[in-house]
Amino acid sequence: MLKTYKSFFKQNIIPVNLDQYVPKVELKEYLKINDTIYEIDSKAENGMTFSRFLNYKYSDTLKKMDPDHLVALVTEVIPNYSCLVFCPSKKNCENVAEMICKFLSKEYLKHKEKEKCEVINNLKNIGNGNLCPVLKRTIPFGVAYHHSGLTSDERKLLEEAYSTGVLCLFTCTSTLAAGVNLPARRVILRAPYVAMEFLKRNQYKQMIGRAGRAGIDTIGESILILQEKDKQQVLELITRPLENCYSRLVQEFTKGIQTLFLSLIGLKIATNLDDIYCFMNGTFFGVQQKILLKEKSLWEITVESLRYLTEKGLLQKDTICKSEEEVQHNFHITQLGRASFKGTIDLAYCDILYRDLKKGLEGLVLESLLHLTYLTTPYDLVSQCNPDWMIYFRQFSQLSPAEQNVAAILGVSESFIGKKASGQAIRKKVDKDVVNRLYLSFVLYSLLKETNIWTVSEKFNMPRGYVQNLLTGAASFSSCVLHFCEELEEFWVYRALLVELTKKLTYCVKAELIPLMEVTGVLEGRAKQLYSAGYKSLMHLANANPEVLIRTIDHLSRRQAKQIVSSAKMLLHEKAEALQEEVEELLRLPSDFPGVVASSTDKA
Repeated sequence: MLKTYKSFFKQNIIPVNLDQYVPKVELKEYLKINDTIYEIDSKAENGMTFSRFLNYKYSDTLKKMDPDHLVALVTEVIPNYSCLVFCPSKKNCENVAEMICKFLSKEYLKHKEKEKCEVINNLKNIGNGNLCPVLKRTIPFGVAYHHSGLTSDERKLLEEAYSTGVLCLFTCTSTLAAGVNLPARRVILRAPYVAMEFLKRNQYKQMIGRAGRAGIDTIGESILILQEKDKQQVLELITRPLENCYSRLVQEFTKGIQTLFLSLIGLKIATNLDDIYCFMNGTFFGVQQKILLKEKSLWEITVESLRYLTEKGLLQKDTICKSEEEVQHNFHITQLGRASFKGTIDLAYCDILYRDLKKGLEGLVLESLLHLTYLTTPYDLVSQCNPDWMIYFRQFSQLSPAEQNVAAILGVSESFIGKKASGQAIRKKVDKDVVNRLYLSFVLYSLLKETNIWTVSEKFNMPRGYVQNLLTGAASFSSCVLHFCEELEEFWVYRALLVELTKKLTYCVKAELIPLMEVTGVLEGRAKQLYSAGYKSLMHLANANPEVLIRTIDHLSRRQAKQIVSSAKMLLHEKAEALQEEVEELLRLPSDFPGVVASSTDKA
């Protein structure tokens, strides 16, 4: 049979040379030292050859403002072609974007002027009338920054504008190099550093790989700006081979190996020690074990990880004697283990979560959402949190008595926060993680009350992108905690509460807008427009005329209007089907419970 298939493929499949359709794009790599540009050349004695001097007249002011000659480098390319400037930090991205725009001529303002005005209007719409002052100044020149401080909607909008040529220059951090398909004619690396760390070979290749994409551009070039002191290190960087790729399991035992074992046993893929060890031998980690493991064998790590899960109460071990000589160790998942597995809870935090939920049952404060919000604030963000103590104290002093009671239950007092804010020494020990987690829950609580990322971002002096990531993480973790509680009967009280809280965190809008936000393509700004125009429910939207929507709602295209109506109809249909199934289920009950229910069914 196999030979028959091979014969068929040889006879019927024509080999295709993709190069004839998508020609390869040569990527030229350059280094810039002072005002001299060198081309990277592996055949040259020192790895580079002289290319040219920068031909750009610099005033004394421009020399001070732009010592790296970025204006000269980008103006050789923009606005007709695209350019990316990689910067070491987020703040540097914004500063560089503004600096470049200060020295661009007025002619740049005329290039795609109408489209750039539309980008600014769209940014205002998704920001509920708010617009970043830096973007307001740079977008008219076709320039924008791109980093994690932007909200996801802002990033998406700016990426679309860049892809269509409305924006011609991005100043960005290294995160843009991976996962975002934004090619450029020229890529400029402002320094051979990412934050304070010197570039790795794979990071360098990832960044310059944005230049000259096949099928999109005909040429591509990268320019790495460096100081004389970094020259030797950079020459070593561009000639050395790529770093080896290693399994992450070796670094993340709790997130990796132990979580993997819990999943294997929970899904009944492997339930005894021998099968689990056999499975591990087939993983990338198992293949690399001779390189990665110096002190312990894979067998020892497997046994230790299973022992850890058992001691933590997530697994239970059963010893089966098959014969006098043969003993088999089988494992099955405990109730707590199943809750952690179903809720996809990080095993490093599952016992802490259990303890926090258990403690919450002793005095859950439901006069406000603060206590529940604290319980669904992600643990993994706590270690990265550095509270602004003055802001913390200000927010603490505005709490209601019920909210202050939540802080007291958690063991955080106003006097402690006050002393931290005033820089006083503190003798009493307070759990730092609890203090930081409460601070993050204040941010989330403010979001639930105000539903405006911009306002909360300013109030807590945090980048709006960080605030949005916190909100997204909390919505996801709230759903995880809900599934965790569904597996443990003792936490039944949390189930209904967490369903509603998850919805609130997911949409983070006023309750009346949530049904509209379920529709594809409707974000908060659009939901407010629709609600104000009288479309207050899913039924209203499903019965709407797209042409009327276009005339009623500002900046709504025909395609978007049709998508909104179509999505609303589909959602309404799904809800109707779900209700119908519920009715049919209820009508089937009389056969099981003849007396009482039958009479009510007859009446119906």
